[in-house]
Amino acid sequence: MATVAIVSGGHVDPVPGSPPEPPAGPVRVLIVDDDALVRAGLSMILGGVPELLVVGEVADGSEVLPAVAAHRPDVVLMDIRMPRMDGLAATEALRRLPHPPEVLVLTTFDVDEYVLRALRAGASGFLLKDTPPVEIVASIGRVAAGEATLSPTVTRKLIAHVTGAGTPARRDADLRRDRAVRLLDGLSAREREVAVAIGRGWSNAEISAALFMSVATVKAYVSRLLTKLELTNRVQVALLVHDAELV
Repeated sequence: MATVAIVSGGHVDPVPGSPPEPPAGPVRVLIVDDDALVRAGLSMILGGVPELLVVGEVADGSEVLPAVAAHRPDVVLMDIRMPRMDGLAATEALRRLPHPPEVLVLTTFDVDEYVLRALRAGASGFLLKDTPPVEIVASIGRVAAGEATLSPTVTRKLIAHVTGAGTPARRDADLRRDRAVRLLDGLSAREREVAVAIGRGWSNAEISAALFMSVATVKAYVSRLLTKLELTNRVQVALLVHDAELV
């Protein structure tokens, strides 16, 4: 299946930077899947949504970079298993671009290795094939706006991964925890609060209400966190917080 590259009250804190803006006009979507029927089905579903515009389709991960250069999508819907270059490698290549689109993985495979590699590579979301069309559409909108989206099954896998006690996994987790703690120690107290809130899966509106910031200020803090931590999206911030065992 496919990977999509898409993305209060109280006092107001000073805005530390300019927050990213959602796309003006319809969200431009590139569909990446080696199954022609899947591509046709997604194009039909998404093409009927006024807020979305399918700008292209490709059948392999090796075609993603040229298609992105040609069509300039906001979001890429990415399959995982493809014949020449899989969606994970394509996501990694895509996120190395100076201004990459968001990536939303839509697949039949929820293997732990796939989930974690996709999210660490910079995918903003991971949905399974049985996700209802209305939720796929909503998820594209969320990742285009800088939010993250995960299927409930995927969320459970991440929790199990963080709390797992297997010996090799535990050693890897210890190394990631030490790195995450070191990175998060470089944040201000307020930045750390926002990072932990992201790790809890809170939306910008929920962070705004809990920390007494405007939504615009929350977006600015998220933007600053990504810059300081050298990450590409809030999913990676959440993984870092979980690695540090702060939630």
